[in-house]
Amino acid sequence: MLRKFFYSLTAIVALSLVALAQGNKSVSLTGPIVDKACSAREAKKDAPGAGHTKGCALSDSCAKSGFGVFADGKWVEFDEKGNAMAKAALEKTSKDKGAKFKVTGKVADGKMTVENISEVE
Repeated sequence: MLRKFFYSLTAIVALSLVALAQGNKSVSLTGPIVDKACSAREAKKDAPGAGHTKGCALSDSCAKSGFGVFADGKWVEFDEKGNAMAKAALEKTSKDKGAKFKVTGKVADGKMTVENISEVE
């Protein structure tokens, strides 16, 4: 009985360590940056975010809601630093819609701690 408990406890600790190690890995997501206010509507489209305009995302009400990136059909929300970086990236792009960005950072609980954002062709 004690042996089974020990093995179970060891397995739980090992799995917890694996989960923690994976949580600290940086990931790169590529796709359009969309504001949170428009993300639900964009998610229903065949190509989420592809037709979303720069002007809409940078409008006061939409920009205040925060930003995220659509990658692999999912919208991933940014942290505050990422929101500032996303706004700067959107302001810098010459494309009114259809711009794609490579966003690098760590994702935990559906939110990304952004380290870098760069536009891709």
